[in-house]
Amino acid sequence: MKTRITELFGIEHPIIQGGMHYVGFAEMAAAVSNAGGLGIITGLTQKSAADLANEIARCKDMTDKPFGVNLTFLPTVNAPDYPGYIRAIIEGGVKIVETAGNNPAPFLPYFKDAGIKVIHKCTSVRHSVKAEKVGCDAISVDGFECGGHPGEDDIPNFILLPRAAEELTIPFVASGGMADGRSLVAALALGAEGINMGTRFIATKEAPVHEKVKQALLAASELDTRLVMRPLRNTERVLTNPAVERLLEKERRLGADIKFEDIIEEVAGVYPRIMMDGEMEAGAWSCGMVAGLIHDIPTCKDLIDRIMAQANSIIRERLAAMVTYVIPQPKPRHPRGAKRRSNPERLCSEALDCFATLAMTKGGVIAGRLKPSASGPRTGPGGSPPSRTGSRSSSRA
Repeated sequence: MKTRITELFGIEHPIIQGGMHYVGFAEMAAAVSNAGGLGIITGLTQKSAADLANEIARCKDMTDKPFGVNLTFLPTVNAPDYPGYIRAIIEGGVKIVETAGNNPAPFLPYFKDAGIKVIHKCTSVRHSVKAEKVGCDAISVDGFECGGHPGEDDIPNFILLPRAAEELTIPFVASGGMADGRSLVAALALGAEGINMGTRFIATKEAPVHEKVKQALLAASELDTRLVMRPLRNTERVLTNPAVERLLEKERRLGADIKFEDIIEEVAGVYPRIMMDGEMEAGAWSCGMVAGLIHDIPTCKDLIDRIMAQANSIIRERLAAMVTYVIPQPKPRHPRGAKRRSNPERLCSEALDCFATLAMTKGGVIAGRLKPSASGPRTGPGGSPPSRTGSRSSSRA
């Protein structure tokens, strides 16, 4: 599969393993990259810049494929040694960085000078547009379904992704609720160039976490996540457990008077105890609603191969069987921000155009052709099926 994301990062499949605290070690990143995706080391899980440099070197010993480093810019008084971490990334020869948190603009010149591509995580369209303006190369658009911090707007991906496609010119991937080939095809149809998976990659054989964490994901349903720290405007989606329910009770009882110090026992320093030691009730840990779609613990290669096979099958068989050859009509361009009319005829036309493009384009998303309908395909000049160039996945929606 070829999209602007695979071209930008030099990877085989448009699947990214997002940065995850005490999950994104070299073993995780290398396994994903070796399977054809883009593995990510979580920078701030490493306690120092020197530790990050060692982790990058370990990952290079495990794979010769592209991998990246996640660097989250935290709004804190005692900031991590960001110059040191950036130096470790540059000197380590890493060419892809996933940024998150605060605006990465102050640090972009260092990455750009080193030839590093930057993909920034955003939970809103306005932040995505800002990231493009300051010079980011790509965006990870995180819908409300995602594990971790979904922002404060509560916009799910079925709205957020097409809105991002309307506003952005740089490529973006869909994050939040991504688990399989169905997720990938849906993301492509909504304008994304690939998917970012976090929670799903925790439930793989190579994920360097305690077995109890993986089993907790297998046992969970889509109803088992909770939103915590909403009163502090630092919302995090986590998997429920007694500590999380205790935290939520504090939020209800203290209301607007709650302070971070009131919940520090449930959120501070709990990740090593959970992810490494398997103390599942130690506190709150990030988990997406996608837990409801996790039914096994495959290898990263088996998971990625399965996603790609399912995506191919959906596009070339299921969707192709739903449409006949159509001659796409030119659509008027709309200025950025302009409201477009919504009517059933236009929506149906856009859906047919999108599915036909996915199934027919040889140089775009997937090579293949639509199966003719029972009544035979509509033909273009000379009796041959009409050709279509370009790919909806590699242009603005």
